[in-house]
Amino acid sequence: MHCPFCKHPDSRVVDSRTADDGAAIRRRRQCQHCGRRFTTIETATLTVIKRSGVTEAFSRDKVIAGVRKACQGRPVTEDALAVLGHRVEEALRATGSAELTAHDVGLAILGPLKELDLVAYLRFASVYQAFDTLDDFEAAIAELRATRPDPHGPPPAGTGGTRPAPAAG
Repeated sequence: MHCPFCKHPDSRVVDSRTADDGAAIRRRRQCQHCGRRFTTIETATLTVIKRSGVTEAFSRDKVIAGVRKACQGRPVTEDALAVLGHRVEEALRATGSAELTAHDVGLAILGPLKELDLVAYLRFASVYQAFDTLDDFEAAIAELRATRPDPHGPPPAGTGGTRPAPAAG
């Protein structure tokens, strides 16, 4: 690591600590030549290979911006979007791969987004999975209904087997 003050190519690490919830390492360094101290932040980079073949660094902010569009008009907070972005990044880092495809990133977004908001999930999936017809939407909605618990399903165990009648509206 070059000293930012005198540009000497050698420095020694004085202190190391984790930062950003363990995603980075903060190192305090001292230049071997001028003796001045400086701080570095080290992170393992994730590279995304886009469909065009171009590569770029993974950006949590870009994930959040894309999901924010799908959540427009939905009751989703900025905090919830930040948590989703963090979950997506953690899932991608957990793969152990330094290079991921844009497809991998999209797949990592779908799960947490489905838990966050089903309408936003359908919006995102319709673009990501390139829905072409109403049949594509109907199939996705049918899949969501099949995996979602029925609010009018069987009564919980231990309630005597009866359900209260729905309120008249």
